[in-house]
Order: sequence, then structure tokens, then C-alpha cells
Amino acid sequence: MSDPIPTIPVRGDIRLGQLLKLANLVENGGEARAAIQGGYVSVDGEVEIRRGKRLSDGQVVSVDYGDHIESVVVASTDDRS
Repeated sequence: MSDPIPTIPVRGDIRLGQLLKLANLVENGGEARAAIQGGYVSVDGEVEIRRGKRLSDGQVVSVDYGDHIESVVVASTDDRS
């Protein structure tokens, strides 16, 4: 049995590069850019090469580190009424 995928709460819109940093999947913006451009990042199972891709509630973001893959789920806490 696998562990549940961690959920990362976000307010409003978040872009892929920002989420990678927020979720501690990378250390900084340079690492985020390199991982995305290198094809190591996927959104809902599809490789994504746009750092500015806007993410939606429920999307799964994964980073392939070579020896393991780490994933997180975007959880929008947008409280607009």
C-alpha cells in the first residue's frame, strides 16, 4: 500500500514554479526552472514544460528525481463568496 499524496493548500491562483517551491519539491526558482525545462515535472501525469502554468484544485504535480518520484495535490482554499 502506498502513502497518501500530500495536499498543498493554496489561496487563489498558483503557478507551477511557485507550487514546486511552496511544496518544498525544489529549493529555489532556479531549480524549479531546471526541473520543469528538463521534463522532470508532470501535472496529472503529463509532462509540463511551462513554469507559468496555472494550477487548479485537485491537480496532482509530480517531480521525477530519478530514483524516486514525489507528488503533491493542489488544494484551493479560495474563500471568495
